[in-house]
Amino acid sequence: MSETTHDSAPPRDVPLAELAARHGLSVSGARPSLPQYVRQLWGRRHFIVAFSQAKLTAQYSQAKLGQLWQVATPLLNALVYFLIFGILLQGRGGMDNSEYIPFLVTGVFVFTFTQASVLAGVKSISGNLGLVRALHFPRASLPISFSLQQLQQLLFSMVILLVITVSFGHMPSFAWLLVVPVLALQFVFNAGLAMIMARLGSSTPDLAQLMPFILRTWMYASGVMFPLRHMVETRANWPSWTADVLAANPAAVYMDLVRYALIDGDYRDTIPAATGLYALGWALVVGIGGFLYFWKAEERYGRG
Repeated sequence: MSETTHDSAPPRDVPLAELAARHGLSVSGARPSLPQYVRQLWGRRHFIVAFSQAKLTAQYSQAKLGQLWQVATPLLNALVYFLIFGILLQGRGGMDNSEYIPFLVTGVFVFTFTQASVLAGVKSISGNLGLVRALHFPRASLPISFSLQQLQQLLFSMVILLVITVSFGHMPSFAWLLVVPVLALQFVFNAGLAMIMARLGSSTPDLAQLMPFILRTWMYASGVMFPLRHMVETRANWPSWTADVLAANPAAVYMDLVRYALIDGDYRDTIPAATGLYALGWALVVGIGGFLYFWKAEERYGRG
């Protein structure tokens, strides 16, 4: 070995980490600090919006009715639930059609927002490995973008929902303005939940096959098709606190608040006064907690 080569070689007792720091080197794909990650995510905000819009446009591009399926799908689901729960099983809790139909359609639209966000979140990393491995960007952009896509889809559906509500005699009022903050809180909740499911789904792809069954159970426990409190009150052997527990679950919370805003009637009196606090609490806990949980595994996405 020449003397020049020997002199340029690093000392054998110098730790590799110290040597890398001395020359300004860092681990490729290392997780950035939380403030840096938030700044990177904000810097990709235009990508997040454009990606969500592109996914929304492509979702029904092969169907002849195109984007009309964004509204037709939840409406057809609502029709099926009306026939089964509203007519055959008489699960409307004493409401007539003028109250029950807006109640049902609102529940279907609002729950579908959360359901679709979760299903998209589970596959947001595992289903986009080519993009994750090819480009460097904060991976939280993907589940957030998919949640934003579902929000845009819900906003299209809200036009039909408002038409249905007015058609059954529930006229516009200042209470309708409550829908805006409620959907904003639900979006934060959905994005946090999508990030949690994205991390779990990235390491366990089979979770995507299990989620439809979990979400279906959640739907039945959230009062999408029937009023929860009336259902519990008609069960003599159920403890009284069961209705409060069921009504505090996040899916029921956001549905009840939108129903409260849009629908006049006796159902408003059955909604607990703390529902607004539940909505804020769920958004903060799941939104922030989901973001931190996802960020902790940032360097592992797309590897292996």
